[in-house]
Amino acid sequence: MGKKTKKRKEIKRKLLHKYRLVILNESTFEEKISFKLSRLNVFVTGSFFMIGLIGLTILLIAFTPLREYIPGYSSTKLKKQATDLTYKTDSLVKTLNYTNRYLENIRMVLKGDIENNEVNRDSLFQQFKLDPSSIDLTPTRQDSMLRAEVALEDKYNLFERNLDKRNLVLFPPITGTVSMPFDAREKHYAVDVVAPMDTPVKAAANGTVIFSEWTAGTGYVIILEHEGGLLSVYKHNGSLAKFQGAVVRGGEVIASVGNTGELTTGPHLHFELWDNGNAVNPLDYIDFK
Repeated sequence: MGKKTKKRKEIKRKLLHKYRLVILNESTFEEKISFKLSRLNVFVTGSFFMIGLIGLTILLIAFTPLREYIPGYSSTKLKKQATDLTYKTDSLVKTLNYTNRYLENIRMVLKGDIENNEVNRDSLFQQFKLDPSSIDLTPTRQDSMLRAEVALEDKYNLFERNLDKRNLVLFPPITGTVSMPFDAREKHYAVDVVAPMDTPVKAAANGTVIFSEWTAGTGYVIILEHEGGLLSVYKHNGSLAKFQGAVVRGGEVIASVGNTGELTTGPHLHFELWDNGNAVNPLDYIDFK
């Protein structure tokens, strides 16, 4: 027991034994600075210094851009950029798919490659024809109220209205003789109007030029997009006066009559109308005489 006590006292003495750290001038041996130290003071001071250094390092890494250099750690800015790029990529893919479908529709319009599934409407009418005498057509009170409500909404609805195609008025692109009328059975979804060379071709209505280029089969072609999903197509032109993206008004000159393309049969205008992807007869809306 005495040895342990003696050993503890010896350790305590060594830890608390005072030492003097002196800094002297090498030339004059003049004492400049001196410190009284002990082993315990040096150990405690060194420990606190190491703890402070570790804490400062942690703070620098946690709250400064230095943390980005740690392997496996990604910054908030990079995460945000990655998220934004993901959203943009998804939007671009959707836009690309929509554009491809749109261009495919334009290609079908240019080639006239569209399938019309004809249905015998008379047979359908006969199949579902009902005898009016066997039906009570007297409107009920609820039916009358619903009709009045719908009529009132349609009267003041400025954003949604159905356009009656029979009342649609379009400008004639040119005046001349129709050499070949619209014939869906023969896949001729247009009217061919004969006119002298270089006759001005005018826009059928207000719209935007969505295609204005040369094609091998139909020569110079220009396509206008109008309100309500209506497209007007002008083929075999001699020259084009408007470029893609131009906004034109109805009656404005957009091209001239020509005889271009492999499928041409002489100076004429090949004019098509497409309503939401369906070919319609231009003679139902335009008088070319």
